Amino acid sequence: MALPGRRVGPGPLGPRTTRTHPADAVVDRCVPQCGRARCPDSGGTAGGRGVRSSRVADGGAHPDLRSHLVAHRARRAGGATMKVLVTGASGFLGGALVRRLVRSGAHEVTVLARPASDLGGLGDALARVRVARGDLTDPASLAAAVVGAEVVVHSAARVDERGTRAQFERENVHGTEALLAAARAAGVTRFVFVSSPSALMDRDGGDQLDIDESVPYPRRYLNHYCATKAAAERLVLAANAPGFTTCALRPRAIWGAGDRSGPIVRLLTRTAQGRLPDLSGGRDVYASLCHVDNIVDACVKAMTADTVGGRAYFVADAERTNVWRFLAEVAERLDYRPPTRRPDPRVLRAAVTVIEALWRIPPIAARWSPPLSRYVVALMTRSATYDTSAAARDLGYRPIVDRDTGLAAFLDWLAAEGGVEAVTRHVR
Repeated sequence: MALPGRRVGPGPLGPRTTRTHPADAVVDRCVPQCGRARCPDSGGTAGGRGVRSSRVADGGAHPDLRSHLVAHRARRAGGATMKVLVTGASGFLGGALVRRLVRSGAHEVTVLARPASDLGGLGDALARVRVARGDLTDPASLAAAVVGAEVVVHSAARVDERGTRAQFERENVHGTEALLAAARAAGVTRFVFVSSPSALMDRDGGDQLDIDESVPYPRRYLNHYCATKAAAERLVLAANAPGFTTCALRPRAIWGAGDRSGPIVRLLTRTAQGRLPDLSGGRDVYASLCHVDNIVDACVKAMTADTVGGRAYFVADAERTNVWRFLAEVAERLDYRPPTRRPDPRVLRAAVTVIEALWRIPPIAARWSPPLSRYVVALMTRSATYDTSAAARDLGYRPIVDRDTGLAAFLDWLAAEGGVEAVTRHVR
């Protein structure tokens, strides 16, 4: 939470700070620069009414003091200077966010990664981050990871449909709950959660066109991922409190160069193999996709925006995408045959019923992703577009990459990597 009445803008990036904790800012005589009546100075008071410096480390009598010190330091340096913990750095979004933060030179970044996680995707940024090996299911490792952090960006999650209900709940719900507790205990002042619009997909619902954040959570969810993502989001938003600002961002179908496991490359892989049927039923299906650079920018803005506490935000590209037309266009540019085979809807429903029954068997669910599911069918047959005006208003969010520019870079990257099947070879 930044200083009321003053918005922390992006600004030019300032020099890297050598301070290790927001409490160090008590040595700066802050009042003449920001006019804050209760801002601490080197003598421990401001205008005779400030908070004594000995009380800064735990927030003292001012619930937002640590956040204020971070914001003041950012204003003085000319950019956002803070210590950030990122989860999910071995993934597509988390890795892109870490590279952006490191490239700015204005953040000290820690990444939480499992012992076996491959962080090679961070490239040169890996040498400039602190790696905390641990797991969302291990509270001790979380406590070690958040030491000194001012902001947590939580992008780690069990995402695809491989896994039992217990696995999804343990990682997505209990893991988020444990990270929230560790962050609060360590004095973290902001917690940004990467959620998903899937948390709002009703099992028996239909199209969701240009919906905003007023849409309620459904009564029945499509799968374990949707249910646990919604539960985790609720935990995060409910945790918002003075001195501990929380918010959630809801991107759908994150895509772009570097994506090795997301929905777009998976669909293209099936197209290349001739295994993707046209599920459109002859109707237009629209979606709000989200280029990776756009959601990364939203995450960075959410780290300092003033009015986000306890709120969720849709984040999406500017364009409304016709899903099947987009897939056909990309397939043709890759010299693949676009999907044309349209299965009988009754056969499709029967196949989904059989597959989902099999995937209730824990050993199967834990090892493989289902070849077809109610969730996948919904993603490919229901229109889902989002009103991002709330993110524009509160975060200052505007897409920084348009679809054509992003697609050109994506296709160039695929060509350099040897094609879509090469980049998804590891996906089970």
